[in-house]
Amino acid sequence: HDVAEFGRGHDVAEFGRGHDVAEFGRGHDVAEFGRGHDVAEFGRRGFVDMSVGRDTFFRLDTDRRRTGAGLDDVFAGPVPTPVWLVCGGPSLSADTCRVIANSPAPVMAVNLAGHGLLRPDMWTSYDPTCRFLRSLYLDASVRKFLHGRRASDLVPETTFKVCDSPDVYFFDRDVGRVFGSLIDFGSERIVDWADSMVQAIDILSRLGFRKIYLAGADLYVRPSGEQVEAADGRGVIYQERMPLDEFASACRSAGLSEADLAALPAGRQYHFLESKPWGSVVQTDRHYFRVVQWLRQSRRNLALHGIELISVTPGSRLNDHFESATVAEGDAAIRRAVGDPATEVTEGLYHTAAPRLPEGCGPMRDIPPLNATPDLPDARDGDAAGEQAAAGVERPGCDRFDPDRIAAGLPAAEAVDVVEED
Repeated sequence: HDVAEFGRGHDVAEFGRGHDVAEFGRGHDVAEFGRGHDVAEFGRRGFVDMSVGRDTFFRLDTDRRRTGAGLDDVFAGPVPTPVWLVCGGPSLSADTCRVIANSPAPVMAVNLAGHGLLRPDMWTSYDPTCRFLRSLYLDASVRKFLHGRRASDLVPETTFKVCDSPDVYFFDRDVGRVFGSLIDFGSERIVDWADSMVQAIDILSRLGFRKIYLAGADLYVRPSGEQVEAADGRGVIYQERMPLDEFASACRSAGLSEADLAALPAGRQYHFLESKPWGSVVQTDRHYFRVVQWLRQSRRNLALHGIELISVTPGSRLNDHFESATVAEGDAAIRRAVGDPATEVTEGLYHTAAPRLPEGCGPMRDIPPLNATPDLPDARDGDAAGEQAAAGVERPGCDRFDPDRIAAGLPAAEAVDVVEED
């Protein structure tokens, strides 16, 4: 089979670790082996492959070779998986970050957000590489998600390529999304609305997160006290969270020019040390306002995909349109869903052999689907599973569907517990 068809341009020996196509694909042709075919075709005698052919994220090397990462839905769980999304607004404080850092949920940061306050588990950015920090790219404990055109950029203050950084993954971008397709699980691309936070929301949804707590997402820029006072002297009243271009326009009409406003001290724009000139600040605030309106008009799409945006940013423009809470309330909700490491007790656990169920939990039984096939292979045992099932061999620690037990109204599988010595 053609190499490009089999391995996206990679050499067969490299893609298959030296095995030929027939051995690597268990005798199936490449099209049958690769993406989205049913279990019977793909893995009848081996593991049961449940992939749907979606691979949003990939690795790139300096030869521009792509290797699929298989990260889609990796964080999905039995309940909506929570995550913190930290942005760089001036409301982000050390106290807020202390709560987030101690919470039993991962943290994604965008751009320079969190610098000096917390270390994220994941990070993404939209803007050019040169605007960010060397330690983010080279820290192997921070998983990075970047669009593919950043792969050949240089890591700041080094001669390394971004694609050589540890734990970095790339994606293709989609500039054609509309409100009804902000989240599109049928696509293998990430939305490009020229915004890091929106990009992060799509990335997190692809990874399997469903409750996204947004901290530091003020999404507006307030003029400084001196600017507000100067405007007030001309009869212009600044209303909290009003668009800055409207404020600037009212000031011009009252005889207070852009140059007059720019000559005054600027307000705080980020929680970290950085600032922009007045003209750029007005444009940034216009972009923030636009992003909030985009998300407002995308709420049905988010709901259809089970994505909840919960603002834990006091005073955010998002709070007019999305659920809001304090960071403490967000942390408490996460601990209720996940468990509270601060109160969990370890004493006696190594002497426990029985399952520990919730208090008051009623009886449970693992009943297979109505038309389940009793001899489906077990993912833990590969080829041997089907052969052992056919021979009626009991396998310690595994459940085996027994049609006779089902017919007799008994549990479909008889489990054998295995206790591992510490």
